[in-house]
Amino acid sequence: MTTDRLAGAALVLIGIVAIWESRAFPLGSLHRPGPAFMPVLLAILLILFGVAVAAMGAAAGRLLDVGWAAWGLDRLGYRVTMAVLLTVLFLALERLGVMASLVLTVGMAWGSFYLFDTLLKVPLPRGPFGL
Repeated sequence: MTTDRLAGAALVLIGIVAIWESRAFPLGSLHRPGPAFMPVLLAILLILFGVAVAAMGAAAGRLLDVGWAAWGLDRLGYRVTMAVLLTVLFLALERLGVMASLVLTVGMAWGSFYLFDTLLKVPLPRGPFGL
């Protein structure tokens, strides 16, 4: 199994799920499209591109050869990496205020580090700054 074949299969699966979920709405016609028309059309394109990626994926690297190194954790440390990730999630996705995001970020990043590293003795990366 290559990485491209797995990615193509994932695209096909997502397209099939999208078509399955769109069956609750009327499809309509080309001249009078219903609410499911565009999602189904995009899902069909996704399936076609997924098949193409899987078909041309023979030259890709094998899935077992993929290195899953945690780049951010190794270079920045657990607390800084979690702080960056949580800040983006709270500000961009959750649209919380700056103060609420800051309080939650610091509490969760440093609190989870204290829980796992100190109390449970699970060694977590500290990064170049000792954080």
